[in-house]
Amino acid sequence: MTTLDLDQLLEAPNIKLLMQQAEIALRDEARQRQAFYEWIHEDHKAEFINGAIIMQSPAKERHWMAVGNLYRLLSAFVIKHKLGRVASEKAMISLTRNDYEPDICFWTADRSHEFEGEMMQFPAPDLIVEVLSKSTEKIDRGVKFNDYAAHSVQEYWIIDPKKQVIEQYILDKDVQAFVLENTLRIPHQIESKIVTGFQIPVQAIFDELSSNEILVSLLTN
Repeated sequence: MTTLDLDQLLEAPNIKLLMQQAEIALRDEARQRQAFYEWIHEDHKAEFINGAIIMQSPAKERHWMAVGNLYRLLSAFVIKHKLGRVASEKAMISLTRNDYEPDICFWTADRSHEFEGEMMQFPAPDLIVEVLSKSTEKIDRGVKFNDYAAHSVQEYWIIDPKKQVIEQYILDKDVQAFVLENTLRIPHQIESKIVTGFQIPVQAIFDELSSNEILVSLLTN
């Protein structure tokens, strides 16, 4: 909620009634969230967003190729330089109200050193990447965009595999909101602001041959 939203709420004459109604709704939502935790297991690809379970549809080739290419490159780089941890798709991020399974996440070494093998819920990452699909774009650009920023995710990439475009957002801590840093296409390069030294050609995300060449370079240099 922004300062403007809060100011408007405080001016409402029925604010106490609205807060009581919100409290009841949030208690009910908390019970539903607990039921979600008891139901979900490793075979499910699902998220809990604003009180609803959102099941994920099967991904198109260009979607899982982009996720796979970037995950291999980022993971190899982070492991080599001991920068932290990288997860892909099945790591559940539990925020104040919602639970997400982003396409790719990165946590710094300081924040991930206490992760354990049996963990199934994780804190907000430092970098999140979402690859758009027709069924997820509204959420990726809407509730996730705002929720990730509200929970201090430092960097957010939105990748459009159809247009082969990457939008790179950086958190503005003064307003707790993402600011567009770059919009990048082939043949440009993208450099993470959070993963120190990680810089790759945009093409490596969308082309497997290019991705393999860059992977060899990352591992040998």
